Amino acid sequence: QVQLVESGGGLVQAGASVTLSCAVSERPPTSATMGWFRQGAGDEREFVAAIRWISGNTYYGDSMEGRFTISRDNAKNKVYLQMNNLKAEGTAIYYCAAERDAVGYRSPEFYDYWGQGAQVAVSS
Repeated sequence: QVQLVESGGGLVQAGASVTLSCAVSERPPTSATMGWFRQGAGDEREFVAAIRWISGNTYYGDSMEGRFTISRDNAKNKVYLQMNNLKAEGTAIYYCAAERDAVGYRSPEFYDYWGQGAQVAVSS
């Protein structure tokens, strides 16, 4: 069973930068995609970003590209989400997710494993 553990986050002011980390308990398969989603109070889970484990190809949700950057460290089995110029609407629990097969990346239904989430609260 693959385990994902997020770290980082906390309370930040609007305009600040935060980097979230996701530690993966075992090396993902070559076909894997790693993703980040977020869910605000009363909201549905929203796609933030994804990265193909081997190729490094990246994908971003609407309004994320340009301010958010997803990356991975294959040697450490870690995935990162750097978020710059955070806005109040960025307040949410951020989840790391892993998809075994590169079927898709934008919808939560494609992902097989999930972390417990990391809270990010942005004060205006």
